[in-house]
Amino acid sequence: MNNKAKRWVKTFFFFLLLAVISLYALIPFYYGLLSSLKTGSALFQVDYFPKNFDFSNYLAIFQKGNFVANFFNSLLVSSGVVFVSLLLGVFASYSLARIEFRGREGLLMLILACSMFPQVAVLAGLFELIGYLHLFDSLWSLIFSYMIFTIPFTVWVLTTFMREFPKDLENAAWMDGASIFEMIFKIVLPVMWPALVSVGLLSFIAAWNELLFALTFISVVEKRTIPVAIATLTGASEFEIPWGSIMAASMIVTLPLIFLVILFQNKITSGLTAGAVKG
Repeated sequence: MNNKAKRWVKTFFFFLLLAVISLYALIPFYYGLLSSLKTGSALFQVDYFPKNFDFSNYLAIFQKGNFVANFFNSLLVSSGVVFVSLLLGVFASYSLARIEFRGREGLLMLILACSMFPQVAVLAGLFELIGYLHLFDSLWSLIFSYMIFTIPFTVWVLTTFMREFPKDLENAAWMDGASIFEMIFKIVLPVMWPALVSVGLLSFIAAWNELLFALTFISVVEKRTIPVAIATLTGASEFEIPWGSIMAASMIVTLPLIFLVILFQNKITSGLTAGAVKG
């Protein structure tokens, strides 16, 4: 087998593997989309293509309950988590990347270890802390608790990018009399924009999909987030599970994530690959 044939075989198997992975990832979403367009007994029929387009499940989601309010609650909480995590993460990562002090590497490992604890392991302590701060049934309780797993990840990733940041730009800014805040906001952030987008999007997804803390700290129906609203959907009776409505709600809540990925796809690719090769 010559080199041209070998390259063709490698290319074929590469795209075959890519197709298998894509199908594995997209089939659940496609099944959910088909189910959201069905009602009654049609939900339990196996169809590979939609036979009709029945949007009654989508209309029911908006007509019953507090789905719209829950949607904006999730949007507010996730946006707040991203803003605070990036704000604190930028300053912390700059300090860890540029300031030499004893125990710096140990502190970084400790930050990474904090993100490894399962949510249920810290739930009891957070419950006491949220109660002490009188934040029950407040969206601030979710923003505060979600930062437990978004800030360590943000700091760890941004510190890696910050170490790759060219010091010549900083030295030139110092020579021009720039302050530390001017340095970060005018010099560092524009260059690190792809990394910030990547980390911010991952933090947004983590906060958007979180269920355990939202179910524990929020009991008021109007203040619930989307995952809790979907988990507590009921049908005509208490014991009836409206699978069609659940699928429709699941499709709706994926739209912001799809929109963000499409909007920032170039930045996400740059952010994920930046720092992989040292110049």
